[in-house]
Amino acid sequence: QVQLVESGGGLVQAGGSLRLSCVASGTIFRVNAMGWYRQAPGKQRELVARITSDGSTNYAEFVKGRFTISMDNAKNTVSLQMNSLKPEDTAVYYCNANLKRLAFLPPSDYWGQGTQVTVSS
Repeated sequence: QVQLVESGGGLVQAGGSLRLSCVASGTIFRVNAMGWYRQAPGKQRELVARITSDGSTNYAEFVKGRFTISMDNAKNTVSLQMNSLKPEDTAVYYCNANLKRLAFLPPSDYWGQGTQVTVSS
């Protein structure tokens, strides 16, 4: 079994900052990549940022220059530093991990339960 547990969401005023963290635990052979997605009410889930185990990053255009993703390979942890937050950043943020549980298994995607981020104007 693999579990992803997020932390760090909350309520913040526009222009403020929050830091999200997610740790993957359980039977894990190798993590290929971890990332953050978000889903606002009435909208589809969308990619926010993603980072591979070798440090390559991918950001959605709407967060470039404001959010920074980082990963601790040894701890299977991914963090998202969110600065200059806007009301439109309000959403449930989900942690994602693409990983191999065992050496002979193909990689699979796992998801956290989500953490609410609310930005007030």
